[in-house]
Amino acid sequence: MAKVHLTLQGKGGVGKSMMAAIIAQYKASKGRPVLCIDTDPVNATFEGYESLNVRRLEIMDGDEINSRNFDLLIEWIATEEADDIVIDNGASSFVPLSSYLIGNQVPDMLAEMGHQLIVHIAVTGGQAYEDTVNGFEAIVSQYPQTTLFVIWLNPYWGPVQSSAGVPFEKSPEYKATLKEAKGRIAGFVVVENLKKDTAGRDFGEMLQSHLTFDEALGMESLSIMTRQRLKLVKKGFYDQLDNLPEI
Repeated sequence: MAKVHLTLQGKGGVGKSMMAAIIAQYKASKGRPVLCIDTDPVNATFEGYESLNVRRLEIMDGDEINSRNFDLLIEWIATEEADDIVIDNGASSFVPLSSYLIGNQVPDMLAEMGHQLIVHIAVTGGQAYEDTVNGFEAIVSQYPQTTLFVIWLNPYWGPVQSSAGVPFEKSPEYKATLKEAKGRIAGFVVVENLKKDTAGRDFGEMLQSHLTFDEALGMESLSIMTRQRLKLVKKGFYDQLDNLPEI
């Protein structure tokens, strides 16, 4: 059985490609064959990770998205021998891909094939908080009982809380959706609010260079302390993912 990891969120710039890269690295660190796919027609950030051998799925016909092009994505999932399949989806293709998956009952079809669909949803702070919470609610309500969800809390734009100061985990929106999800939320991954002048800068530069943790940690051109901080960031993510046994 393959685990099919899909990053989804209708809001751009919330860290979906970062999430996909970390998931792929984590799974590979466990010795699991991983297939990585980038479906973002505008900003194919995930494809930039050369060491992850990310495939680009072309979904554009001219200036428009042709949903039929998603058929190839399903062929790859069905025929490739991989323990984990990590798919990064852009904000511009969020609605077409979700409509395709739900309209064609793909999550249930994957379950019948023996695969587990796991949707990773980013919720951010700041001005994007409300939009990402709305996206979270919509995704959970639309996907069937065979789907699991992982929530990534990203404080890059500010604390992940409402304008009234209520943390997302204690918000009425999350509590209501938790009841609706009926045990399908596997858990949270919290992106650490790193100090901007030290670990935050190191991690940001690593992401901008499309480097994996192992690549960065193996670079002697980086200072000892830069590598130490990146090692701690890596451990923070991997420890949290270790605590989500269902994924």
